[in-house]
Amino acid sequence: MIFKLSVEEVELTAHRLARRTMSWDEPIPDFSTRYPNILESSLSVPFQSYGKKDLYSTLSKKSSILFYLMIKNHPFQNGNKRIAVTTLFTFLSKNGKWLAVDNQELYNFAVWVASSPAEFQEEILAATEKFFKKNLVNKK
Repeated sequence: MIFKLSVEEVELTAHRLARRTMSWDEPIPDFSTRYPNILESSLSVPFQSYGKKDLYSTLSKKSSILFYLMIKNHPFQNGNKRIAVTTLFTFLSKNGKWLAVDNQELYNFAVWVASSPAEFQEEILAATEKFFKKNLVNKK
């Protein structure tokens, strides 16, 4: 069973962590300034089904679409890539996994996803899943 993330978990863990540790030159605005319903949509899409079959059947597929949507849908006024990274780690941790990857490599990957053209969503998701599968480990 793969556990979902709630909006509250994103606020209490991912958003706060990103805000505390990844502000750099561009501060992350307060959680209350997020755009209505975009975060909720980004969190629910990985668990969509059609004909009683999950559209994203594995943890790596769910993680990939979550990461992609948290970056591309811009649920926050600023810091979407940073919050996407911390949301990804929160989601993986809740499901007993972690991503064993260098911070710079993950940052570069997030920038690549952010700069990708929307018409290549399927290719980006496939590359993201491959990247995650390659680096996914059991949480210690």
